[in-house]
Amino acid sequence: MSSLYEEINTPPASDIPVRRVTINVNGEARTANVEPRLLLAHLLRQGFKLTGTHTGCDTTNCGACTVLFDGRPIKSCTMFAVQADGHDVQTVEGLASASELHPLQEGFKQEHALQCGFCTPGMMMAAKALLEENLNPTEDEIRWALSGNLCRCTGYQNIVKAVLWAAEKMRAELN
Repeated sequence: MSSLYEEINTPPASDIPVRRVTINVNGEARTANVEPRLLLAHLLRQGFKLTGTHTGCDTTNCGACTVLFDGRPIKSCTMFAVQADGHDVQTVEGLASASELHPLQEGFKQEHALQCGFCTPGMMMAAKALLEENLNPTEDEIRWALSGNLCRCTGYQNIVKAVLWAAEKMRAELN
């Protein structure tokens, strides 16, 4: 049995069509030849080597694969790569600049909002979508925004604190 990496890089059988897609990933146009059945999460991880997008369930239950698709959080394990053709996708790798962490990344560090870290990228991307719409969220609004993301380690308290921390820092940076 071949791995997903080999499936992406090995020419498909002649009866399986291939489609060329160009996706703006983290501000950079990326092009790949993909089979129509390839999931966006797998293209990001194996094809583009952006391993921050985790796959934990392939059924939209866990949210570890959450990325921003045209600014909205989606679960990339249930979207085909061909559906992303011509669209913008932001992964957790696109949060930090070359010189500093994004406030969400800082908040997760400051508030001890991770343990194993598996859910963290998806949590951060869902939280980023919330903070782009609302820089002064309540705890309930944060919990609702993160309700599609599961953490099996932390109990969520520190994740909520991390998002509040990031929101406060982002508000201060605007002033």
